[in-house]
Amino acid sequence: MHIEIITTPNETLKESGFGTLKACNSVLDAIQRMGYSVRLNVCETKDDLDAVVKRKPGLVVLAVKYIPVNDKDELREDDIWLSDYFAQHRINFTGSSREVLKFDSNKVLAKIHLTNKGIKTANYFIATPGQYNNESELPITFPLFLKPLDAANGNGIDDLSFVTNFTDYESKIVSLYKSFNQPILAEEYLDGREFTVAVIKTVNEKLIVSAIEVIPPTSTNGLRILGAQAKKDDSEKLIKIDDNEVKSRVTILAIDAFNTLGVRDFGRIDIKANKNGECFFMEANLVPGMTDGSSYFPQACNIAHEFAYDKVIELLLAGGFARASSTVPPNICPDSDHKFLTAI
Repeated sequence: MHIEIITTPNETLKESGFGTLKACNSVLDAIQRMGYSVRLNVCETKDDLDAVVKRKPGLVVLAVKYIPVNDKDELREDDIWLSDYFAQHRINFTGSSREVLKFDSNKVLAKIHLTNKGIKTANYFIATPGQYNNESELPITFPLFLKPLDAANGNGIDDLSFVTNFTDYESKIVSLYKSFNQPILAEEYLDGREFTVAVIKTVNEKLIVSAIEVIPPTSTNGLRILGAQAKKDDSEKLIKIDDNEVKSRVTILAIDAFNTLGVRDFGRIDIKANKNGECFFMEANLVPGMTDGSSYFPQACNIAHEFAYDKVIELLLAGGFARASSTVPPNICPDSDHKFLTAI
């Protein structure tokens, strides 16, 4: 079976994805070591995608959600969603459909959907500059946490995202609106621990769940905020969850969110707790970072289950392999132990 990886120049994209070309090449190398013929495509136009379709790959690995047609800094209606494009051309692809990926691109849509299904998420409201005149008009009391509606990788998040008064609130709202040209997500501030959970759906519909704790560095203001700079510097710590009760709460919430959103193949669910240990869904990353040695998804799989990077990629693509005409990699035995790697 021939496999093709699809990415696009994404240095300015604020959306989530596997990462830079370095990450995509790591995925390519892992697939080659599995014995497949594989090609990496940096696509910028529909013509680039048409060329992929003409080669009729058995599986395309989608390293980004869409290809921007015009403005690379914001999602537009005329952008080419890769899941839609390849589904229309009857080409087998990894990951979720566009209808599900919208929960990744818009944090509020995910919150609304899960809240309606009884899954806990932090209280929130959507804000624009000048919408509220004073503190008494705000739907939620301080402290609040402010971030862009659809940005990934900590973009727009820093110490000033944590606000305790109306002056700081309005200043950060204006700053974010100018930078991202979209309404701002204002959430109640949760002052507990932070977690991320890599979830992979196996061929037999069971889930491999890798839950870990994320400990951001302490800022000059004494806060632990997981912003763009911390992620860029890799200054946060990723650790195993030793408390079984906490691990169970985090795992169950991640599974509920994953299933309720209708995620296919894989996804990463971010969770945060309050000071009482109560856990809340924060966001879903459905085309998660795959940089070897630093991205949360492969790191979580390694910390929780001691999976090597190549093993993570093998499991990640298992659903796509199963949908293809050939389900067994050329140099992996059908009785490979990966079919037994399941969790609750």
